[in-house]
Amino acid sequence: MEDCTHPIHVALYKPEIHPNAGNIARLCAANALPLHLVGNLGFRIDERSVRRAGLDYWPFVDLRREKDLHELKSVLPGSRLFYFSARTGRLYTDIKYKIGDCLVFGPESSGFPEDLLSANQDYTVRIPMRTENVRSLNLSTAAGIAVYEALRQLNLLS
Repeated sequence: MEDCTHPIHVALYKPEIHPNAGNIARLCAANALPLHLVGNLGFRIDERSVRRAGLDYWPFVDLRREKDLHELKSVLPGSRLFYFSARTGRLYTDIKYKIGDCLVFGPESSGFPEDLLSANQDYTVRIPMRTENVRSLNLSTAAGIAVYEALRQLNLLS
């Protein structure tokens, strides 16, 4: 069943760095968007860990857990999954986002596996950088850029 109650979904595939996930959780809470944590996490999200990190907005995060990308696809069957990667040519602004789309971000240290990107070329996008001085943008920065572009296109910013 397609989840059309949310304009977009945000998914972190095997996130490794707790502060990045915390910033993205705040982004999702501020915009009433579900956050999907997919696969093994590089940190704990139990109540004690969250409280110690001072994440007072955590109760407002629509947090969902999936064991892998296959399960993510199965819980969002009507959604298009867009994989953000610095290793592709298509720009994130070339997409016409639709209600129900899912923006998927890979692990901070390695990004998505090449076979996943190859198998999803039509749904793999990048955020451009003006120089080649850095390998990629910070995960929470990239998520913020992507979320607000999708919301802008869907006319959901006021």
